[in-house]
Amino acid sequence: MTTTHGFELLREAEAPELKSKVRLYRHVKTGAELLSIINEDDNKAFAITFRTPPADSTGVAHILEHSVLCGSRKYPLKEPFIELVKGSLKTFLNAFTGSAETYYPVASVNTRDFYNLVDVYFDAVFYPKLTEHIFQQEGWHYELTDPAEPLIYKGVVFNEMKGAYGSPDTVLYDAAERSLFPDHVYGVSSGGDPKVIPDLTYEGLKAFHEKYYHPSNSRIWFWGDDDPDERLRLSNEYLSEFDARPLDSLVPTLTRWTEPRRLSQTYAVGAGGAEPGRGMLSINWVLTDDTVDFQTDLSLDILKHILVGTPAAPLRKALLESRLIEDMGAGVSDGRQRAWRTGFKGVDPANADQVETLMLDTLRKLADEGIDPDAVEAAMNTAEFSLRELNTGGFPRGLMVLFYAMSSWLYGRDPIEPLQFETPLTAIKEGVAKGGYFESMIREYFLDNAHRTTIVYTPDPGLAEREAAAERAKLETIKASLSTEELAAIVDETNYLQQLQQTPDTEEQLATLPRLTIADLDPKVKIVPTEVKTEAGVPVYHHDLFTNGIVYLDLGFDLKVLPQELLSYLPLFGRSLLEMGTEKEDFVQLTQRIGRKTGGVSQQLFTSSLRAAEGSAARLWIRAKATPAQVPDLTAIVGDILLHVKLDSQDRFRQMATEEKVRLEAAVASSGHGFAGRRLAARFTESGWLGEQISGITYLFFIRQLLGKIDSDWPSVLAALEEVRSTILRRSLAVANVTTDAANYAALQPHLQELAQALPDGAAPKPAEWDRVAECLPEAFTVPGQVNYVAKSARLTEFGYEPSGSANVITNFLRTSWLWEKVRVEGGAYGGMCGFDSLSGVFSFLSYRDPNIVKTLENYDGSAGFLENLTLSDAELTRNIIGTISDLDSYQLPDAKGFSATLRALIGETDDLRQKRRDQVLATTLDDFHAFGKVLETMNEQGQVAIVGAPEAIVAANNEMGGYWVRTTKVL
Repeated sequence: MTTTHGFELLREAEAPELKSKVRLYRHVKTGAELLSIINEDDNKAFAITFRTPPADSTGVAHILEHSVLCGSRKYPLKEPFIELVKGSLKTFLNAFTGSAETYYPVASVNTRDFYNLVDVYFDAVFYPKLTEHIFQQEGWHYELTDPAEPLIYKGVVFNEMKGAYGSPDTVLYDAAERSLFPDHVYGVSSGGDPKVIPDLTYEGLKAFHEKYYHPSNSRIWFWGDDDPDERLRLSNEYLSEFDARPLDSLVPTLTRWTEPRRLSQTYAVGAGGAEPGRGMLSINWVLTDDTVDFQTDLSLDILKHILVGTPAAPLRKALLESRLIEDMGAGVSDGRQRAWRTGFKGVDPANADQVETLMLDTLRKLADEGIDPDAVEAAMNTAEFSLRELNTGGFPRGLMVLFYAMSSWLYGRDPIEPLQFETPLTAIKEGVAKGGYFESMIREYFLDNAHRTTIVYTPDPGLAEREAAAERAKLETIKASLSTEELAAIVDETNYLQQLQQTPDTEEQLATLPRLTIADLDPKVKIVPTEVKTEAGVPVYHHDLFTNGIVYLDLGFDLKVLPQELLSYLPLFGRSLLEMGTEKEDFVQLTQRIGRKTGGVSQQLFTSSLRAAEGSAARLWIRAKATPAQVPDLTAIVGDILLHVKLDSQDRFRQMATEEKVRLEAAVASSGHGFAGRRLAARFTESGWLGEQISGITYLFFIRQLLGKIDSDWPSVLAALEEVRSTILRRSLAVANVTTDAANYAALQPHLQELAQALPDGAAPKPAEWDRVAECLPEAFTVPGQVNYVAKSARLTEFGYEPSGSANVITNFLRTSWLWEKVRVEGGAYGGMCGFDSLSGVFSFLSYRDPNIVKTLENYDGSAGFLENLTLSDAELTRNIIGTISDLDSYQLPDAKGFSATLRALIGETDDLRQKRRDQVLATTLDDFHAFGKVLETMNEQGQVAIVGAPEAIVAANNEMGGYWVRTTKVL
């Protein structure tokens, strides 16, 4: 067999579904497999993946994923990864740890940049520095700066996983997986259990890399429009340095049980959160004995959509309407053996048996009496539309398809099969036409399958503190066992690690990293074609773009006319339009009609400051998509949603409000930085204030009060919803956005005009007067857990700063240098971020899963001096300009391009202003950094602070800062 750059071609196939040619290769010398996908997508993608089955919950695979990106043979920097973040045109750059595999994916539209990224990642995984100090920084270490102080654990992954295990969602998922796969690879935490992570040694990390990070255990992926031959040449450069090494890294299968199992577990909640209704429940199955073919995989996904994928799905509907639960989620896991996990929140543990019985009875009824054919048709159409559209949002399509291939490839099956969906989709359609297709799946995978676990989770308000106390006690015992010399050694080691962390890379080290130049950048902004038309008095922004035959229609309504007391109703009102039903059909029929006749209809709230003006833009958008043949159905459905929705179902509205509460509470626990940031933004701008009313902590408190009001005074709630509808859903407040080519717009036009004409007429109401007075007090919000989210913000324009594109470069640099080093590397937080909103002039610092509070605030304040005293080489400045342009030019699919262009127009962000800002980015100098630092000096004293975090940490910080937080509020 002929070889090309050391690779033999095993198979070549067409994948017309992806408009791609597919070639599967094996590297002759090492046995590494490479899948080369050739198409016209300029967003090129690469990944190298290793099977990495962990033997325990020390997080060895996760810590290794972090560690290999901290310098390598060819690129001996401290962290090539973050240098690439600074100065690459990447559209994606990250790494993932799965249950038993580790991915290293990159993507870029610039071919030179793409190959640079590929080279850095190849060198990183095969030749990492992997020193003991890297292990200590990324994994865990004892930290002690003074023998008299308490001994503590530090480490990026250690604190990341502390934050993860503080989330009830993680508890649900982790316990379900462990219950289904005891004494198995899938039964341990590949991310790492914080209680177990300190059991991992540096030698264990090195051995894990030596065993699994070898070409013979790798799978390599390329996608896009680059040279297929060059892909092989680049790969062979690295692979040829190794010899084949047989390794059995395939995840073993678990023999399925003959009897279900039942377990119980506690999880952490805040003080006062142990009411019976705060419990959780999960019901889970192992579905298969081994990896399944793509038809079965696709069938399981469609079955999931049928059962729980929409509010009208029969299993979801039956469980929510029972009022035995507040919310639920379900999914089919990847892996050699597919598993189904169902998680329920807001369950009284005493009612667990009733929930389980109801779930099984509902599944049995569906299997025996049959699934509503409209529900099946809706799910089939939704799945087919999704496969054909392949709309991955901002995520590269090539990497999404990678996961399709890996669902087979990792387990020894054909990786090409999942890329060719026409045949399995046809087979499923034929099975459905014969009858009983999904009903038989319910029997096989659920009713007749005894490999099931039921786990009852009881809330425990003291758990978080007991776990923290247990960790402190463990460390006190360890410290007490150490001699004076051993303690001194830990102090020395701590100081040395901090010294290493604080020592910058040399110019020689930085010069090893492949780099682009300013000449590689397009000096001009990308212009999205936009023509403003009018249909029945409604402005229509049309973007003539190729969309592969799909029509994207968005209809937005101005919210600035809405009285203040109604603003927090908006998220639920938007959901009500789609989830309450109309005068002609109940919400089940409406949901099924949307699924059968369109590619999807959704709602979205948008708020933003204006360019060069006070005030804000605020709209409720109805977003819809369909094939040209479906356009009449699409506009008819949107018309029914806007004109004929029935808002009077008290039970249905209560369900939605309950779901909203549960999801917000989960979000606060896992993404507290966003809530802290929104709380501060509310103090500076109208847009920020509105965002707090509809998505912040204020909104969570509103929802909790609303739930009581729904039961005690439903007429007033209904009246509020009706007032929202009559106030905003009118033609004079509407604007439309259409993204499709000219021919499809012509076909849409008469239907869009008819829809616009049907909207209620009349003059637009005057803008409402909103009293957005916000107290500027330091605030802290407590949630159970052991990590914090620290925010500090200020409106820099109030200090005389004139917004410039240079601020984008400066924040990119600050985020990837000072904050990365001080908050993440030295501080142990999972993330330290900053951002500047050029529209509002608001600058914000944020930290994520942070063990610190006071130290993080000190580091924020240290940013000013860091910038003022900064010296920056031309090469470093260029790197950060390139990275900023990458952010400005983030990759978008056609529908996102069109929608973004319309949003920019509505806030006054013209293409000329965008070009001016780009010119400012490209012209950034060191003087701009120094001037920005002076502005941040003022922010040190006048900035506003908000914290979401652990109660004990907030008390300790408050004591240290002399009672700084005027107000502390329990959230969970």
